[in-house]
Amino acid sequence: MTKVVIIGGGPGGYEAALVAAQLGADVTVVERDGIGGACVLTDCVPSKSLIATSTRTTYVREADALGINVHDIHDGKAEVDVDPGRFNPRIKALARAQSDDTRARLVKEGVEVVIGEARLVDPHIVAVGDQRIRADVVLIATGAHPRELPSAKPDGERILTWRHLYDLEELPEKLIVVGSGVTGAEFASAYQSLGSNVTLVSSREHVMPTQDADAAEVLEEVFMRRGMTVLSQTRAESVVRRGDGVQVTLTDGRTVEGSHCLMTVGMIPNTEGLGLEEAGVRLGRGGFVEVDRVSRTTVPGVYAAGDCTGVNMLASVAAMQGRIAMWHALGEAVSPLKLSTVASTVFTHPELAAVGASEDDVRSGRIDGRSVTLPLNTNPRAKMNEVKEGFVKLICRQHTGIVLGGVIVGPRASELILAVSVAVQQRLTVDDLAHTFAVYPSLSGSVTEAARSLMLASPE
Repeated sequence: MTKVVIIGGGPGGYEAALVAAQLGADVTVVERDGIGGACVLTDCVPSKSLIATSTRTTYVREADALGINVHDIHDGKAEVDVDPGRFNPRIKALARAQSDDTRARLVKEGVEVVIGEARLVDPHIVAVGDQRIRADVVLIATGAHPRELPSAKPDGERILTWRHLYDLEELPEKLIVVGSGVTGAEFASAYQSLGSNVTLVSSREHVMPTQDADAAEVLEEVFMRRGMTVLSQTRAESVVRRGDGVQVTLTDGRTVEGSHCLMTVGMIPNTEGLGLEEAGVRLGRGGFVEVDRVSRTTVPGVYAAGDCTGVNMLASVAAMQGRIAMWHALGEAVSPLKLSTVASTVFTHPELAAVGASEDDVRSGRIDGRSVTLPLNTNPRAKMNEVKEGFVKLICRQHTGIVLGGVIVGPRASELILAVSVAVQQRLTVDDLAHTFAVYPSLSGSVTEAARSLMLASPE
């Protein structure tokens, strides 16, 4: 029986463990904090739970447009009070419950769970305290943690990383969010919806510079329409406490004062102190573990998955990397990781979801394709729900019509993108999508409508 030891119990680790157990391996997972790792306990699950609360708050505030009478209307919107003393405990309890459920699933499948700090003694021995575990296969899935700036050290009270948010007893009155990538945009959107006065500091001309430009523009307009202040093309030089608040000094000389500052300036891999380099595992720039497309490191028998590899830092990618590692290590047929089929979502309100090739790929000539963009405000279901912002963008190959990618901005875009993901993964054509029944009325109807537009369009 093959002995597999997995260091890290997040999505990359626990999904790998389930695959390995299914294939008959003897599996041990070592996790220092709890099964589910940071993804479940402090990052993805808590943040999306917070966003669920903020989204409901927005629906209540804007309910008057649907003919729902809500008292205490101010400037056409309902006054809504939120209570962090109630929703934060719910968020943490939900995260713990998800961790417990995942652990129970592992135990049911025969996986041994060891709580502790692990270190690679050599490619076939993992140390956990005084215990030594012999391994035929080792998977490193240790994740990453928030990057901190020396001039803006988080104190957990006023200067925060997102892992501090769920201990707040009061809603930040004036929140300054430093960093306008996915994480910064999500929390800025959420806290604005909850009622905080939000200032978003962006080092680029527009928020979310790595996302589809049209989508980022829509979201920035929504942010500003709802009252957010966006300070672009500047960075935080320092963040210091000032009594019961903070002062952020920007690189352009301006200062911004607030009650709290949330730092979202990147991630650092959890690879230090694991004995990786001593065992021959090569670390690349920033300390990330170097892996190939089947999750192998530079040492035979040692694999890595998830945020510690720096490969598209998404829970879904971590999970797939872990599965691929076990399939490969245990002799199963496996397809290498293909990032062009990865779907991602920015959980703002509205959401932004994307998969596959981008419109920039078409414009730059990297792919020979064509695209169409349909605004959601012409969709009947969107009208019924007072959805005025958002669109569906579909991209296909110029002559064959094979679907290469797509972008959706709107409610539940994270769910709507699945149809486009399936099309990209299975190399369906716009004709295939166009001839697929969609419910009427539905937001998903805009996906098939976009496909019909591309089917009927003549290539230039």
